[in-house]
Amino acid sequence: MLDKLNIVKQRFDEVSDLIIQPDIISDQKRYVQINKEYKELSELMKKRKEYITLSGNISEAEEIIADGSDDEMVEMAKMELDEAKERLPQLEEEIRYMLIPKDPEDAKNVVVEIRAGTGGDEASIFAGDLYRMYTKYCEGKGWSVSTVDYNEGTSGGFKEVIFEVAGEDVYGTMKFEAGVHRVQRVPQTETQGRVHTSAATVMVLPEAEEFDVELDMQDVRIERTTSTGPGGQSVNTTYSAIKLHHEPTGIIVSCQDQKSQHKNLEKALKVLRSRLYEAELAKKQAADSEKRKSMVSSGDRSAKIRTYNYPQGRVTDHRIGLTLYDLGNIIDGDIQKLIDELMLAENTEKLKENSELF
Repeated sequence: MLDKLNIVKQRFDEVSDLIIQPDIISDQKRYVQINKEYKELSELMKKRKEYITLSGNISEAEEIIADGSDDEMVEMAKMELDEAKERLPQLEEEIRYMLIPKDPEDAKNVVVEIRAGTGGDEASIFAGDLYRMYTKYCEGKGWSVSTVDYNEGTSGGFKEVIFEVAGEDVYGTMKFEAGVHRVQRVPQTETQGRVHTSAATVMVLPEAEEFDVELDMQDVRIERTTSTGPGGQSVNTTYSAIKLHHEPTGIIVSCQDQKSQHKNLEKALKVLRSRLYEAELAKKQAADSEKRKSMVSSGDRSAKIRTYNYPQGRVTDHRIGLTLYDLGNIIDGDIQKLIDELMLAENTEKLKENSELF
């Protein structure tokens, strides 16, 4: 383990030197990459320091016990040895996870798209519930959430809602939410009191930087319209809403959230880039059979990933067979326990795939 950590230290020393070089500082893209690597390696260096300290404590304690000349020192050494030996396997496991090659997408911000599926008005209401759940979860983590576009349902909720989330390692966390979510409950629109099953689809797209996707604006037709929705200043009066038509792919993106046409165009272009980037990413993942083997974060839009059952108060994640009887808190934004279990399942899979590293 220490040999591997020493190799990492060599890279940390290189990166520490690179990060202060003027040519790196002047190249924004390169500087962001190096700075990110520096932060990740710094965490590993803390673990390396702890590992060296623990190993030294074990050796020292074993020497004192072997010598046996001072009973009090031997007793203290035994206690220290027990503590160190209990911590060492945990630390090694933490280091193994940190040594797994990172998915470069994980650090990206995301564009989330929620669309009502089967179930009519109830599906739109459920899509609204999911939007509220994710908004509360993201805000609880200190991430910023910004709406791009929405199409309200006739009885509440959304037929479709698109929003951006910005923060630290957002895609690495939110990617597990991609897929079909089902709800089983008595709809607000149902008079007979029967339980119905409705669905909504969640897409989580890693936000593409300008240098990730070369977007030829000659391929983009821009349509400017008035905003729709509840009345108010600028709505239905100014041509601030934007609709982009990407001719080569047929992708259409709308944005009417901001009063400023320029800001709506900026947001719409961001979503268009992310959709184009995600399409390329999907091709890459399809080619990588090992990566696609993991159903945990395959992002298969047609896969039914989770069921929210209101009569029983339970939430079941079908990918890992996890059922939690805590629906009220989960739908109120407390989804961290689900994400933790999904991350654990994926990391365990990665450990198996990268077993030769250890």
